[in-house]
Amino acid sequence: MGVKTAKGRVGFIIAIFDKKRYIALMLPSELVKYKKNSQKIIALTAWDSISGSLAEQSGADIVLVGDSLAMVCLGYKSTLPITLENMIHHTNAVSRGFSKELEEQSLLVCDMPFLTYQCGEDKAVEYAGKIIKNTYAKAVKVEGAEPEVQNVISRLIRMGIPVMGHLGLTPQSYLNLGLKKQGINSESHEKIKRDALSLEKLGCFSIVLEHIPELLAKEIQIDLEIPIIGIGAGKYCDGQVRVTADLLGLNDKQPPFCKPIIDGKKYFGEKLKEWVASERLS
Repeated sequence: MGVKTAKGRVGFIIAIFDKKRYIALMLPSELVKYKKNSQKIIALTAWDSISGSLAEQSGADIVLVGDSLAMVCLGYKSTLPITLENMIHHTNAVSRGFSKELEEQSLLVCDMPFLTYQCGEDKAVEYAGKIIKNTYAKAVKVEGAEPEVQNVISRLIRMGIPVMGHLGLTPQSYLNLGLKKQGINSESHEKIKRDALSLEKLGCFSIVLEHIPELLAKEIQIDLEIPIIGIGAGKYCDGQVRVTADLLGLNDKQPPFCKPIIDGKKYFGEKLKEWVASERLS
């Protein structure tokens, strides 16, 4: 075996400790237990270390680094401009905000941005692999269930990368679908149900349903064994996810399905104005 140098021993020790990031955190597959035990799943988005810290401290089960950070954090008008490098950078920032022991931390999930999984299976595996290898994320989220996307999801899961699905309103497809409620006619209703069943068969560990009728979400929740996490999909889902900036009232425009718990932009804006005015008088 040879003699280990000091450098070799250090590398070996680092490798042992580094394994904790893979074996100590809650695995995505464990979310099924939440559904079986009727334990509601709560997910919040985060985009930097401060929002990551707040999401973790809230007790959320999942912290999602969503591509919504394109608008929330970077000032874009849609999610389309965000890059893979952006997502990796912000996912690492979020995890640096976590303070709990590894085994107590929320499950960290990262969105795959536009055109990282729509360009073929090989590229998708490469890009998803970069997320998993270079961050503490334990899964990726992929929008849609078109045949090409299903092939990608199947390949990712077979390669050892857990996938969270996303159906209904899929913001990366807004140029085709708009930002309106989905599943409101019989054809769309049945398609979303079929797609949800397909994603479960492919091996997705959970599915986000966004902005669809409550009763459609209920049907899917009953039909599937994996957890259904809703955002604007009513009360019958196995859990709820919200964009944290929407909950805190930090955005100029609020989605119709998220009532802010505080008018954060007004409140913090006024407090900063008060401080600036007081400092000028001091």
